[in-house]
Amino acid sequence: MIALVLDLLNLVFFKYLNFLASSIEGMITKTSGNEFSFGLPSIALPIGISFFTFQIMSYVIDVYRGQVIPQKNIFRFALYVMMFPRMMAGPIVRYSDVNIEIENRSTTLEMAEEGVKRFIIGFAKKVFLASAMGEMADAVFGLPGIFNSAYAWLGAVSYTLQIYYDFSGYSDMAIGLGLIFGFHFNENFNYPYISSSIQEFWRRWHISLSTWFRDYVYIPLGGNRKGKARTYLNLWVIFLLTGIWHGSAWQFIIWGLYHGFFMFIERLGFGKLLKKVPCVIGHVYSLIVVIIGWVFFRADNIGIAINYIKNMFSFNFENFAVEPVILKLNSWYYVMVIIALTFSCPVYKKIMGCRIPKVIAYGGYLILFGISIIYLAGLSYNPFIYVKF
Repeated sequence: MIALVLDLLNLVFFKYLNFLASSIEGMITKTSGNEFSFGLPSIALPIGISFFTFQIMSYVIDVYRGQVIPQKNIFRFALYVMMFPRMMAGPIVRYSDVNIEIENRSTTLEMAEEGVKRFIIGFAKKVFLASAMGEMADAVFGLPGIFNSAYAWLGAVSYTLQIYYDFSGYSDMAIGLGLIFGFHFNENFNYPYISSSIQEFWRRWHISLSTWFRDYVYIPLGGNRKGKARTYLNLWVIFLLTGIWHGSAWQFIIWGLYHGFFMFIERLGFGKLLKKVPCVIGHVYSLIVVIIGWVFFRADNIGIAINYIKNMFSFNFENFAVEPVILKLNSWYYVMVIIALTFSCPVYKKIMGCRIPKVIAYGGYLILFGISIIYLAGLSYNPFIYVKF
């Protein structure tokens, strides 16, 4: 308990103290009518703090449960916590997944080969797809007030693709680097946008986080073993924590509760109805729910998010001549969005299942990597989205 409390206090201090202080300041100012401030300095957020804090907590809990043998070597423990391939943006790696390889690690040429290929794919995802989608999303989300509904959907869909290729690209790079050094990290994404329900989406999106909350919060709270009312409460708690984990702002809390609501209604019976209707209906429903949810994730505050969603459903199709958006609607964006939509489905798996001569395959990877490096050199600063979480 002491270890967990210290871990959580560390996370609260660096990630949430300024948010809590500003929220309390706002409440006191509104109720008293006088400006109030704690005068706290802005606290810098350590890179990847949520990821390595959750790894430490999982280690402590697993040792307490007797599921892993305690690591007595501080340097090996530090290697587990601060392993650089996945330190900035995950995936969340449990000690039980890598303890054997930390103690007795070996690498092979085949592992290194697979690791290099996986790294190149993730690198290209970020450099090309995430960056192109991000430019369009930034252009649309930067529009003030009331604007065209088609542009609102364009920006939301672009951000939906950006955050997937940005985060899954980083996960691919981390998994690839891990393989090169002899570590096997678990998959973090499994084509989430082909889901036909929100329950399925969370089985496919950020798998390391959803399984962490399942094993260390949901099941200890009772899971679905203590009746329906308790199950629904546990679901709300999980998604409230999921929202809080992602960021110290109210829009992230709303985003978490928003997903919790749809998990609730699917558990309540809507999920059974989805299984009876054609799967395309489930896919459309899931995509719409997820895309709207990402608006809260992307917006700077709740007011901006609500205004953006209003624009999406205002059916206002006037004034297409908006310069920031028109400049981004070029042939490069069209090519990238077609590729992004195509590879959000299990196309890559089918390509890899084909028998391609090794010389052609290796040449393709080298060309892709070379072009990615050249293209990256011309990009402006564009960090991974999940670094700040």
